[in-house]
Amino acid sequence: MRDAEEFDALYAACAGRVVGHVYALTGNRAEAEDAVAEAFMRAWQRWRTVRETDSPEAWVRRVASRIAVSSWRKAFNRVRAHRRAAVDQGVPGLNEDHVALLQALQRLSANERRAVVLHHLNDLSVAEVAAEMQAPVGTVKTYLARGRRAMAGLLTDAHQEETSHG
Repeated sequence: MRDAEEFDALYAACAGRVVGHVYALTGNRAEAEDAVAEAFMRAWQRWRTVRETDSPEAWVRRVASRIAVSSWRKAFNRVRAHRRAAVDQGVPGLNEDHVALLQALQRLSANERRAVVLHHLNDLSVAEVAAEMQAPVGTVKTYLARGRRAMAGLLTDAHQEETSHG
């Protein structure tokens, strides 16, 4: 019974954060929810191993991210169409700033996007991001610098277009 209680506590504590993380990576909430559900299923199947890791939440987040990226690669056009449809339908709580942020994130390389999301949206330290990405700290700092620089330009351009049309 202890296993189920620990697993339920992990799920309750972090499922929303992990969905938010994967959503920021993919730009598609349904894909994010599916990937996170699959990751939690895998975590339960391997619970005795997962609960002994330094961070079971990081394990689930890493697996969910990999599932989402794999799915995204296989069905890029389908995901892009779904993302456009979701934005066009006016997702509750999704304002113009959120849309601009998601669009800017999608223009980053996969590594830059992952580093930016982990660091800025999930509040992980650079060292934690490096551990999760299994990359040197210097490489993560480069991803973050490039990602921030690209996003600053993209978000500034989007804001200027918005103000010139409004």
